[in-house]
Amino acid sequence: MAKNKSRTIEKGQQSTAQPSGRPPVVAILGHVDHGKTTLLDYIRRSHVAAKEAGGITQHIGAYQVTHKGRKITFIDTPGHEAFSAMRARGGSVSDVAVLVVAADDGVMPQTKESIAHLKAAQTPFIVAVNKMDLPGTNIDRIKKQLSEEGVLVEGFGGDVVVVPISAKRGEGVDNLLEMVNLVADMQGLKEETGKDFSGVVIESKLDKFKGPVATVLVKEGVLRIGDPVHTKSTTGKVKALVGDEGVPVKEARPSTPVEVLGFAAVPKVGEEVSSKEAETEKVESKKPIETGEKFVRPKENEIRLIIKADAQGSLEAITSSLEKLKKENQQVKIYYSDTGNITDSDILLASATKSLVIGFNANISNTASKLASEEGVLVRTYNIIYELIDELEEGLEAISRPEVKEEILGNAEILKIFTAEEDKVAGCRTISGRINKGDLLAIKRDGKEIGRSKIVSMKHRDSNINEANEGEEFGLIFEKKVPFAKSDIIVAMGSSVN
Repeated sequence: MAKNKSRTIEKGQQSTAQPSGRPPVVAILGHVDHGKTTLLDYIRRSHVAAKEAGGITQHIGAYQVTHKGRKITFIDTPGHEAFSAMRARGGSVSDVAVLVVAADDGVMPQTKESIAHLKAAQTPFIVAVNKMDLPGTNIDRIKKQLSEEGVLVEGFGGDVVVVPISAKRGEGVDNLLEMVNLVADMQGLKEETGKDFSGVVIESKLDKFKGPVATVLVKEGVLRIGDPVHTKSTTGKVKALVGDEGVPVKEARPSTPVEVLGFAAVPKVGEEVSSKEAETEKVESKKPIETGEKFVRPKENEIRLIIKADAQGSLEAITSSLEKLKKENQQVKIYYSDTGNITDSDILLASATKSLVIGFNANISNTASKLASEEGVLVRTYNIIYELIDELEEGLEAISRPEVKEEILGNAEILKIFTAEEDKVAGCRTISGRINKGDLLAIKRDGKEIGRSKIVSMKHRDSNINEANEGEEFGLIFEKKVPFAKSDIIVAMGSSVN
């Protein structure tokens, strides 16, 4: 469970003094129509000082409010997809999350998805039970439903705070903001202004007058006009900074959202921004990682799954079978399971948690398929349960095998090519280490491997040999037909088991 990181919060506690740390950054998640946007709108109207020109002049994707003398930053892109999109690209920024649940509807499918994202992120969160102004609401019913989803709230065996509110009327919102500050205080947030600048892109667009524009939330350091800015996809120099109230500013400190002008191209939402030059992102999409064992990701010691099925009965049958495997092998982890087709949200959660997405009689939308390719997420679909389980067992078996590492034993250069009878012979000289007749050889051209082969025959002049050391010349015939050429490098590969 994504538990708050410290003790249970007492409702009577007060938090009115601005601590020395930075303001907390808050994300809002929950089911559609449960009041996420209404809550954000009310907080913004009620806790941002109105300006002479008519108040807030623009929407930049995040804003700061002041509650009892303390600042809180809200990411104004509510929903678990926006939350996970930033995490998937390495730009997690939220210190606290608010899970909005409507009192009349209770826990709904997107509520469950939001909970899965919060659990994966291990972000402390508060539950805001909205629409408490409606007749016949029962908050204990909501608490029970949450406990069934693994969210243990106060009074039900856990310490997750539940705050009843009416976002429409504003009832309970001040108490909610108080709880946000208390949860943030327990994390000991620090304002790291002495470090190099780093931040996260919250929103981005191409403005026909301003050019590329990005809303950046500062994480560490201070961003100033004239500073260099770099992401994996673009770079630039800050020409102007505009605050969330539409007023130009000279600098932005940690937890401050600011509109940045000066990027050479539009950066991607969720990208990290730094004052230091980042490694340029390749144009091509990331490839899903898939070895011979279909479920294995290199250097991972567990299989993580997002499961979607056509019906509840199918889902229960699959999860039941997987539970048996989990008892035998703790290397299986189900991050999220539900009925329905595979969506963008499933892909983003998989990307953020390095999970595999499996569907049983479930389709995947075109946008989700494209997103999976971009994010390097492996998606597999089945219509027979035993095939799914069999492949998963193969993956588990592969994980349990000892890791084999390759080591370079020697290098040689092909100096000449000639023909002996029907064989194509490579005339070589060892340039480092040694080349042995029993080695597996990798053939490289301009640093790229073009093939591998064992050795059929190895000679020095007319004599058969088994090894050639540094500086020695020899001829060899490859076991396989490899398209080698003059100046190619031969690398002798050995292996060791960890």
